[in-house]
Amino acid sequence: MAYRWTNDLTHDDVTPHGAFLNRRQIMTGAAGLGLSALAGGAQAEQALEPNSWEDVTTYCNFYEFGTGKGDPAANAHQMTTTPWSVKIDGLVDRPGDYDFQEILSEMTLEERIYRFRCVEAWSMVVPWTGFELADLLAMAGVQSNAKYVAFETLYRPDEMPGTAYRVLDWPYREGLRLDEAMHPLTLMATGIFGKDLPNQNGAPLRLVVPWKYGFKSIKSIVRITLTDQEPPTSWNMSNAREYGFYSNVNPEVSHPRWSQATERRIGGGLFAKRQPTEMFNGYGDEVASLYSGMDLAKSF
Repeated sequence: MAYRWTNDLTHDDVTPHGAFLNRRQIMTGAAGLGLSALAGGAQAEQALEPNSWEDVTTYCNFYEFGTGKGDPAANAHQMTTTPWSVKIDGLVDRPGDYDFQEILSEMTLEERIYRFRCVEAWSMVVPWTGFELADLLAMAGVQSNAKYVAFETLYRPDEMPGTAYRVLDWPYREGLRLDEAMHPLTLMATGIFGKDLPNQNGAPLRLVVPWKYGFKSIKSIVRITLTDQEPPTSWNMSNAREYGFYSNVNPEVSHPRWSQATERRIGGGLFAKRQPTEMFNGYGDEVASLYSGMDLAKSF
């Protein structure tokens, strides 16, 4: 707890709120035009019109509510987020069900402005509100033989109609190595843009790991397990060839179906020039030492 992360981004870097909410519409339009059009040089940029907060329910990537872009608007409100508790178990000194409000009472919330890089090769800058995961794990008391942290998303089929379709093996699972989980950059987010997380963004508690692709930042967490074995993760179980356990942002390792060398910044206009992707999403100075000696093309 002696080391706290120092932010190098400001609100001037933040993806416009409307663009953040409307990113799925933007990506749908980009797909219609073809990625080759985006890969060409910069063209006249078209400013994005800000969207209302309600627009966030129109475009979503929370498959528990369905895979259609209109599904969240119809379904996300069904998820009950109060009361909420997180089961912390496994190799901990104080296992149990931790009430969300009690967790908050023990934490000091802070704003973290992070770069966010999706595996689909778009990016943004987001102001999250939350606390370090290390502080939550300290409440439970991590035992010396723990090596990994496993996470599970809420699985409530009567509130999540998308779970009727076997897109993934529910509940959604993710995992980190313990040193990754304890790193000061690793955040448990409770809000965005100064507001509480909406359901479709992972209310009331989600993980944010800014040097990894976005799908590692699991939403609506209900269970955290400390273990000495690498835990199974949903996208890796679904397609290990495309989604490794680590999923660090790495411009030198392409996804089997597209390059990860560049990204398109949401909010820059549909025809904005693609930007080079930075190793570890620009957080290499802070996290590269975690992977010293590893072949990140094999342990991707």
